[in-house]
Amino acid sequence: MTHGQLSPEVITRAKKIKLLIMDCDGVMTDGRLYFTDGGEAVKVFHARDGQGIVDWHSSGFRSGIISGRNSKIVDLRAGQLGIEFVFQGHSDKVAACKELIVSAGVSPDETAYIGDDTPDAVVMPLVGLAVAVADAHDKVKAAAHYITRLKGGRGAVRELIDLILATKK
Repeated sequence: MTHGQLSPEVITRAKKIKLLIMDCDGVMTDGRLYFTDGGEAVKVFHARDGQGIVDWHSSGFRSGIISGRNSKIVDLRAGQLGIEFVFQGHSDKVAACKELIVSAGVSPDETAYIGDDTPDAVVMPLVGLAVAVADAHDKVKAAAHYITRLKGGRGAVRELIDLILATKK
């Protein structure tokens, strides 16, 4: 699939989505990890992605994060944006995704997942709309139904949300 290509299949899948699950590092951020002298990790989030998530929630939909790492910054940002489900420190993203879908009370077909690296590729067959950011690993792109035009941490989440919301009009 080419970047940003909206096939009839992607549109059909997107219309069903009620739950958006996001990886954090490399999706909500650009994937780079910054460390303070004290060893604390610092992450940079894109404001447009944040506004997209706010718009997503305002439209009556739910969201979650699954991350292999633990970070107070992720909890803080998720709280600011009203992200309901935050699963951190989950190396088994498949189990976390299944648990999150059940907790949200939706079906897998009503779930979208956006990721960037190989641990995300195994989650993608579990959801109705699997999305890779533009700068994702090739294995993730191969598993995705859609590849964003924008890179992780550079508006890819907003691009996906705008796409899904446009199919619901």
